[in-house]
Order: sequence, then structure tokens, then C-alpha cells
Amino acid sequence: MDLLTEPVGVSHYLVVGAILFVAGAVCMATKRNALGVLMGIELVLNGANLNFIAFGSPYLRNDANSLGLDGQLMSLFVIVLAAAEAAVALAIALNFYNSFSTID
Repeated sequence: MDLLTEPVGVSHYLVVGAILFVAGAVCMATKRNALGVLMGIELVLNGANLNFIAFGSPYLRNDANSLGLDGQLMSLFVIVLAAAEAAVALAIALNFYNSFSTID
């Protein structure tokens, strides 16, 4: 119960990131349609982003000369990857709809 009484720190962010990651993995494993799987992938990526940001926090840095933007830069790359994934998924869905007049 010590985690609930202390001020918000890195461990809190890691717990929330792990919960998001596990929820995304369960969503990817249980959903049968493409939209559900893509939502699970987004949850996994957001959980990883939160962990990157937590590990890049100033509380964990030992080098005083660095800016500490490693976690933020990794998260930026993951956000770009997620946007590209969403664009490709939308293109596939639109192409499927044009071919078969249904998404199901």
C-alpha cells in the first residue's frame, strides 16, 4: 500500500504503462475484427510511450549534461509509427470497401 500513499513518481507511471500494455495485449488476443486488433495495438504503443517518458524523467538521470529527452524522442517515433499504422489501416479498409461494398 506504500505505492498509494507516496507522491506521484516514476513507479506510478510504470504501473499505468504496464496496465495499458497488458490491456492492449489482451485486446489484440481476444478481438476478432481488424478494428479491435488495431485498438489493442494502439493501447500497447501508448503503454510503451508512457514507460519511455517515465524512464526519461529527471529522477532517473545520472548525467547532468544531458537534456533527458531520450524518452520523449522515442515516444515521438512511436507516435509517428502509430499515425502511419492508422493511415495504412484506413487505406486498407477503404480499398476493401471499394472492392466489396462492405467492411465486414
